[in-house]
Amino acid sequence: MHQLIIVYLLGAGIAWAGSQGGTLAGTLPVFAGCALLAFALQWLAYIPAYLQQTEKFYDLTGSVTYVSCITLALVLSEHNDPRSILLGALVALWAIRLGSFLFSRIRKDGSDSRFDKIKPNPLRFFFTWSLQGLWVLITAACALAAITAEQKVSMSYIDLFAIVLWVMGFSIEVVADQQKRNFRKIAGADAFISTGLWARSRHPNYFGEILLWTGIALLALPALTGWQMATLISPVFVYLLLTRVSGVPLLEKKSDSKWGGHPEYEAYKATTPELVPKLW
Repeated sequence: MHQLIIVYLLGAGIAWAGSQGGTLAGTLPVFAGCALLAFALQWLAYIPAYLQQTEKFYDLTGSVTYVSCITLALVLSEHNDPRSILLGALVALWAIRLGSFLFSRIRKDGSDSRFDKIKPNPLRFFFTWSLQGLWVLITAACALAAITAEQKVSMSYIDLFAIVLWVMGFSIEVVADQQKRNFRKIAGADAFISTGLWARSRHPNYFGEILLWTGIALLALPALTGWQMATLISPVFVYLLLTRVSGVPLLEKKSDSKWGGHPEYEAYKATTPELVPKLW
């Protein structure tokens, strides 16, 4: 229960910080409305998911939440400048691509083993959905803050660097995911991939995701003031989540349990960086 309280306290803190200097819809800050929507959609999705004991729509709900929050921010903001529109488009494009990819994968696999011990427990399962609401809010926070900010700043050549970072990160993530999907079709789930981008990093898709969210943060930065700066925690949060919590650690543990001790796997692990791709 205390973990659930922490999730909502963090959500409230981000909602307060992101709302400072932001547009109002009546008396409610638009950013706060987006934060409420991020959690409300998880609450709604949790009910049928628990009743049917399924996680099939978990990732898809997360992607729908990103697009919904971005859309709400753009619709309710008084003035949408090129920066706001671009931020909204980049976040929505990433969410739609990743959501469709993950939904297609779970439809094929049938289930996600991470949820096997969580689904039967209503509180633990609800916590997982609440955590997704916080994930959406924090990762999209700087983009939402920039879109809803009263202060608008013209685009400059410096913003091109942020856009290039996003394009690089998005491209790496898409290519890495597709390479792994193609490999699995041929070799099956019992073989580990060590070709393409996966020959340069053991988790190139995660590196791409961290890179693209860094680009989003840099693109949002010029429009942020005061406490809104706290929303720049977004790429740091993504990095910590993927490298310390749910991404790399879980997959490394799973890979070690399947292929640990195999000479080819051990050689691959010893010569291939965990995250940042080697360039030679």
